[in-house]
Amino acid sequence: MNSETDDCPVHREFLADENRHEWRVLAERLIYDIPYGSGSVVVFNASFEKTRIKEMATAFPDLAERLLGINARMVDLLDVFRNGYMYQKEMGGSFSIKSVLPALFPDNPDLDYRANEDVQNGMAATLAFLSLKNRTQTERERIRKNLLKYCGLDTRAMVEIYRKLIK
Repeated sequence: MNSETDDCPVHREFLADENRHEWRVLAERLIYDIPYGSGSVVVFNASFEKTRIKEMATAFPDLAERLLGINARMVDLLDVFRNGYMYQKEMGGSFSIKSVLPALFPDNPDLDYRANEDVQNGMAATLAFLSLKNRTQTERERIRKNLLKYCGLDTRAMVEIYRKLIK
């Protein structure tokens, strides 16, 4: 997500073509969408994200400096919950974004992963993407739309959690 100010975030997205290996394209999009230099890159579960970016940096040495620069600027929202700075009983002992979001915003239907057809969590997203090759065109379009909706909700969740924390 890029933004001019915290009040006007801009969501960026990339969903690979299921018929092609587009890992390099993803790496290039990360570099393009996340400006080089200063500023934080806010994530939820930095260890996962950093590992994927390190793998890309190894695979594409010509992009390594820029990719690793993203890692160096990561700020992990998960740490706030995992380290006990904020906890609500509605999280049920889980610190995943799928537990934190409804605990912080219980009455907001726009922040409900369960409302997304086909994709409600990361495993469902992986399985839905992997199933695309075996689907009709209509099914592929529906699933791709729901995958993008799911990823958009992940981005919005981080924005809303961040805003709630700074209040």
